[in-house]
Amino acid sequence: MPLAALLVAAVTGPAPAAADTPAVKVENNATQPVFSRADAVKQTVHVEVAGTDSDSDGRPDRVAVDILRPKETEAGLKVPVIMEASPYYAGGNDVANYPVDVDENGNPLPTLRAQANKLAAEPFDGYYDNYFVPRGYAVALVENLGSGRATGCPTSGDRNETAGPKAVIDWLNGRAKGYDADGNPVEATWSTGNVGMIGVSYNGTLPNAVAATGVEGLRTIVPIAAISSWYDYYRANGGVLAPGGFQGEDLDVLAKYVLTRENGQEVCGPLIDSITAAQDRVTGDYSAFWAARNYLNDVDKVKASVFVVHGLNDWNVKTKQFAQWWYALAERNVPRKIWLHQGTHMNPFSLRTAEWLRQLHGWFDHWLYGIDSGITREPQADVEIGPGQWERHASWPLPGAATVPLHLGSGGRLGLLPRPLSGRETFTDQKTRTAEQLVEASGADPNRLAYTTGELPADVRISGTPRVSVRASFAGGSSPYLTALLVDHGSDTRANGTLVPTGETYCYGQGVPGDTGCTALRTLGTAVTPYKIVTRGWLDVRNRHRADRTEPLRAGKEYDFTWDFQPTDYLVKKGHRLSLVIISTDRDYTLRYPPGTRITVAPGRSALRLPVVTPARW
Repeated sequence: MPLAALLVAAVTGPAPAAADTPAVKVENNATQPVFSRADAVKQTVHVEVAGTDSDSDGRPDRVAVDILRPKETEAGLKVPVIMEASPYYAGGNDVANYPVDVDENGNPLPTLRAQANKLAAEPFDGYYDNYFVPRGYAVALVENLGSGRATGCPTSGDRNETAGPKAVIDWLNGRAKGYDADGNPVEATWSTGNVGMIGVSYNGTLPNAVAATGVEGLRTIVPIAAISSWYDYYRANGGVLAPGGFQGEDLDVLAKYVLTRENGQEVCGPLIDSITAAQDRVTGDYSAFWAARNYLNDVDKVKASVFVVHGLNDWNVKTKQFAQWWYALAERNVPRKIWLHQGTHMNPFSLRTAEWLRQLHGWFDHWLYGIDSGITREPQADVEIGPGQWERHASWPLPGAATVPLHLGSGGRLGLLPRPLSGRETFTDQKTRTAEQLVEASGADPNRLAYTTGELPADVRISGTPRVSVRASFAGGSSPYLTALLVDHGSDTRANGTLVPTGETYCYGQGVPGDTGCTALRTLGTAVTPYKIVTRGWLDVRNRHRADRTEPLRAGKEYDFTWDFQPTDYLVKKGHRLSLVIISTDRDYTLRYPPGTRITVAPGRSALRLPVVTPARW
């Protein structure tokens, strides 16, 4: 449907059905739960992915789709589809991660660590079915290529994986072939053709990927904790980097993990071997291999509206993933909305259940049914600035945010006014202590440099992407990393990454045996802590000019290095102090080269640049 037609539909709502045809019920500008979840039709369709033969068997790949739809669709009711595509429905394999202790050339030392299992979802065990099917939606769960009942091979974000859910959208619009278990052709005669994709993590990444194809029929996506560039999941500014909690994981490890189709190892082994060869864990350089997995390259093709959700404390899928996607969408005026919460790698349904369902319902009603739900007139950004402390803003980063430079001074000082300093300060890289342990060290420490403000005279709101510039030289070792930590010093009650039951139960939808349609409400767990690493950023100094080109350094020569932190939205409270801590190896994220590299910094030629709202005079 062209955008102009969709806008007309947003005013008029769903077209009236014939007198003898079932229809959705709309009251108060919202679809109402008038259909039975218990009587819903279950259907499995195998959709052909035309033009894609990733397992090289001479036949187009296929994906398996489990569908749940109101029984009234058998009597002429046409409904839109809420789709979640995933490689996790069939579980995962036990796969060893890479060793991260390396020699001076970046080659792995012989130690292995098993990958922690990632949770697999079960069809229709979430909230989409209980809440949305009664309101006149179908739910479609797509097993991605190489997993479960699908054919083909997984390649962790490459085009063949995008082609699977895209083919299902084509089938829902009559442009692709579908078959039942006996090989009989099946058509989606019950579908309006309007599709909204949603999911968390990998399941949220696939909506970004499919939207970047510009496929007709995809009206909206809700990417939650989603990847926009796979390079930025496993690399950072030229350096090999781990997703938080999965040190040593890489693209091929994930592909092996989700390879759960029949005869997967035999059929897909050569393709995954090619991923291992191409991903390059030695230099960490960006390449055509990674460009094929960068959805920002095709953001111009996005026609769907986008509802972005991300945790500000998500160190698995880091915040750069949502921010760079959001910035690119904003430049192109794509209709969009954003939720930023204080949780980690979480589903917003677990954090603010009733409000999440209200907004998501209004969003799907608007974009899939053309109902004027009012959601697009609400503030664009919901931001949780502290545990349970939600604010609504016209946009993100917050209006009025401007970049403020903080200069490094003598005596470890950090402040607004330049303090010329001609001296040099040196620290030595190590790989045993974590970033947290280096932050907690008191006084001068040989393994890090720290620059700190005085007590802040007023609250300072950081909103956006901080950056740091450092003039430095390297000598006497092999570590290529510079790591910057932005730290809030001051005792406070902060989210600790857990969810705590409130003791209340919230019933949101129609129940069926084994699924009550109710959930235990939860809130973010908290703890009083003396400091918080607000954000961090990493650079492979050999990639000081470009992420795709390694350039050796000359020992002892000074260079200018500039790199980004992970984007954030954070309130530094009055009386707290803010510090910039500079280290090399970040034990939980970077490769660990032999210790001993000496990094000498010129503070007078270095600066921290913060995007802040109404900056205080520090």
